[in-house]
Amino acid sequence: MSDAPAYTVVVPTIGRPCLAECLRALAAADGHPPHEVVVVDDRPAPDGDLTLQTAGQLLDRVRTLRTGGKGPAAARNAGWRTVRTPWTVFLDDDVQVLPDWSRRLADDLREAGPDVGGVQGRLRVPLPPDRRPTDWERTTKGLENAAWATADMAYRTEALKRTGGFDERFPRAFREDADLALRVQRAGWSLIRGTRVTRHPVRPAHWWASLPAQRGNADDALMNRLHGRDWWDRAQAPRGRLPRHLAVTGAALAAAGCALAGRRRAARVCAALWTLGTAEFALARILPGPRTGREIAGMLGTSVLIPPLAVRHWLRGVVRHRHAEPLGGAE
Repeated sequence: MSDAPAYTVVVPTIGRPCLAECLRALAAADGHPPHEVVVVDDRPAPDGDLTLQTAGQLLDRVRTLRTGGKGPAAARNAGWRTVRTPWTVFLDDDVQVLPDWSRRLADDLREAGPDVGGVQGRLRVPLPPDRRPTDWERTTKGLENAAWATADMAYRTEALKRTGGFDERFPRAFREDADLALRVQRAGWSLIRGTRVTRHPVRPAHWWASLPAQRGNADDALMNRLHGRDWWDRAQAPRGRLPRHLAVTGAALAAAGCALAGRRRAARVCAALWTLGTAEFALARILPGPRTGREIAGMLGTSVLIPPLAVRHWLRGVVRHRHAEPLGGAE
């Protein structure tokens, strides 16, 4: 593999136990090891050192940085800015590369032409074989089709330098990858999919996990501002249900307003529309799932709360980012 380009792996982490499995899998992937592994500790208040011993034979190549809870975009930026190799490979701390990953990565990087700025790995999300997947598991499964996801994404270090890396106005692990991909492409690079495969297990989550996830609607508002309303197509991103959430939330507000104004018939019509919209949303989440009592109860409760939460976060994003400009200037 001596003819394959050198690379450095950057892993942002908040100290989750899955980091140990990520490093163990990386150490077990032989053929073309990384020049360095930069683990970026983004815990706001570290209560001890990270457990890195599972890196095994790569332990002497592991280097740690601390960013103090600034978010995944800032953590990745801190990591790649110290890289001295032609390629930087970003891995999330909850993925596990397969044993042939480094050999396939060598092929991916070797075959990337000079116009290629990034090469994406292929994600595989294992689901339970003995039952239908839950709503949360299906959401994670969607990562298999996500374009340019930094769960396993290799970028030319030069492309990161030219574009400024990740936009730290994205505070979550959401849309910061799409934003960077669009800016890399705007700078004249192409992005391709490689052959290497990385396993992305479904992390444990509470039944209400879909509620805090609605904060991502603020990031969608920022993407609209930075890249225009057609960014969805260029970033190969699914549109989501925000238009329906706006309609359902509008029906609920209209029902309340009409009731207060004494317009009972209009209030009943709007309430019926809200009920139909909420029922459609709940059924769309319940029917493909395991349909257990716990899952059904969770889907019913969160299906009532998600539309207004999504709209609230989207509106906050519209207001907050109304003057935002893309990194490097306007498109």
